[in-house]
Amino acid sequence: MTALQPARGTHDFIGEEQRRFHRVTEVARRVAATYGFDEWMTPIFEDTGVFARTLGETSDVVTKEMYTFDDRGGESITLRPEGTAGVCRALVSNGMTQSLPQKVFYAGPMFRYERPQKGRFRQFHQIGTELIGPAEPLADAEVIACGWDILKALGVADNTVLELNTLGDRESRDAYRDALVGYFAAHRAGLSEDSLNRLERNPMRILDSKDDADRRIVAGAPTIAAYLTEPASAFYKKLQDQLVRFRVPFTENPRIVRGLDYYGHTAFEFVTTKLGSQGTVMAGGRYDGLVAEMGGPVTPAVGWAAGIERLSMLMEAAPSAPSSVAVIPVGDAAEAVAIDILQALRSNGIRAEIAYRGNLKRRMERANKTGARAAVILGDDDIAAGVAQVKDLTSGTQDAVPFSHIPSRLR
Repeated sequence: MTALQPARGTHDFIGEEQRRFHRVTEVARRVAATYGFDEWMTPIFEDTGVFARTLGETSDVVTKEMYTFDDRGGESITLRPEGTAGVCRALVSNGMTQSLPQKVFYAGPMFRYERPQKGRFRQFHQIGTELIGPAEPLADAEVIACGWDILKALGVADNTVLELNTLGDRESRDAYRDALVGYFAAHRAGLSEDSLNRLERNPMRILDSKDDADRRIVAGAPTIAAYLTEPASAFYKKLQDQLVRFRVPFTENPRIVRGLDYYGHTAFEFVTTKLGSQGTVMAGGRYDGLVAEMGGPVTPAVGWAAGIERLSMLMEAAPSAPSSVAVIPVGDAAEAVAIDILQALRSNGIRAEIAYRGNLKRRMERANKTGARAAVILGDDDIAAGVAQVKDLTSGTQDAVPFSHIPSRLR
């Protein structure tokens, strides 16, 4: 019988990979908490409208990548392709739009049907932050600074660059859109089919095209800088000043765009050259219209999401495997005492394991093979004396230690 394999585009996390994954999540959770973010957990699947409405009915994610199905009750359900929409839905559903600001951290699996490749899976995992309520550029700067501090804490900041852009306010974007339509219409013959489809509907997304012919045309396209209103320009300048104050280095990239109308002002990406074509490890921006798309009031918001797998791959060294203490009873009578010692160690926060079978030699071999740092050996004579032989498996030294002193000796 052929052994079953994981579904295409999914991945098992075992050993070193799981330790890397756990490290990313725990570091991000800890750093975000210092910024005042509280963790929310939203469902892995939502009503399809949550994503179709907020990601755009004609976006590639909605038309090509979402895992959508009808449940047994005939309701259209979608596995979440990203985290922000669910957080905004939860804000509205739970009546929290009157309790702002809300600072939200999340971590969990997302799902997109796309071609698997290095750093990209059909079930992938993200961490993210959302700061909902403030309209000031200081909120954008703080969200970005939080992301930067997470990258620093993971030891990957030196391999990333923050690229920053502004999408301006609505008036700025409307003027810029008209300019882009005029420019790309004059180059219609050289555009890809996807970009031709976007020309009237969403010309800003052409700026993000990966098609080589499109990219040559995009190189000459106007940037938004010339179309910014005075308030939009002041917002962007203030953000840059505050990033300097937060000591977050950045470079401007006028080609960073977002495809939907509820995005405005700040757009940013932390990118790397260490992962091939999958160069973006963290991306975000301001989305002041998204909560309203969920049926709530118009609510300012800014946030980012980062791929856990990609951050894990950037880490130079994996966290070391946890070392344990091997408790080794010799003889049936010793097993009952060994259980008491096991539980005493565990209640003191010490990782402890017992070998279930084998003589002393085999159990010691197993302890060394699993990387145990110490062994607690119990024989009949030891039990009679109320002690155990505690052996340091690194140095080889061994001492007789009273039962009650074993946890403090090994802590």
